[in-house]
Amino acid sequence: MNNQEQTPLLEVRNLSKHFGAVRALNDFSMVVRPGEVVALAGDNGAGKTTLIKAISGVFQPTGGEILLRGQPVSFSTPQEAREKGIETIYQDLALADNLSIGANIFLGREPMRKAFGFLPVLDRKAMAVAAKQTMGRLDFHVSRLDAPVSNFSGGQRQAVAIGRAVYWDAQILIMDEPTAALGVPEQRKVISLIHQLKAQGRGVIFISHNLQDIFAVSDRIVVLRRGIQAGERKISETNHDEVVKLMVGG
Repeated sequence: MNNQEQTPLLEVRNLSKHFGAVRALNDFSMVVRPGEVVALAGDNGAGKTTLIKAISGVFQPTGGEILLRGQPVSFSTPQEAREKGIETIYQDLALADNLSIGANIFLGREPMRKAFGFLPVLDRKAMAVAAKQTMGRLDFHVSRLDAPVSNFSGGQRQAVAIGRAVYWDAQILIMDEPTAALGVPEQRKVISLIHQLKAQGRGVIFISHNLQDIFAVSDRIVVLRRGIQAGERKISETNHDEVVKLMVGG
């Protein structure tokens, strides 16, 4: 069975989101298949943020539907989307700088063990083991896993945010400008992390202003313009100029 025939991990059908008279998203459709990276491109105000917030439970769509593995879903909160395997990694990463990798992976979902048979205490050993295994799966090695993440570089912090999503078994990772604030070597590291997510059969929605990164990592690109789908292309069948034309219209 080839990739085209598989049930998509995620399907967005005719999704709309209106804020009063403003149509931030209008009748938008796209699919993400297992092991596929789909880039979302568009100028500021094109509707990218509205779309990812509608998929991840921040906004309730005005119309249309979202299907996960062929089943219709609706989320009232980002937590519900997460429980179903949709994890969004925003630009600010939402990491707690003063905590270790393990503590960040479990932020808000900390494992407890019983001390003296009855006292609940943080299971730091379980957190350390999870950190080591998770980061190992991403081929990510730092000398001190117990160091606070504020000690890490931008690319390493991005890896921690991805590691957290992978630990909780995210099937769809929405990555908002993951390479924006990074130098070139760090950008390459993030691109290689995304290739690993692909190899694990996860679906990635990759939002970026950087066409070079989009072409380096994506299978398809979907262009938004003023809330509508302006076009969709296989990366292998398009070029920078065509994408820019779709973004600006004309």
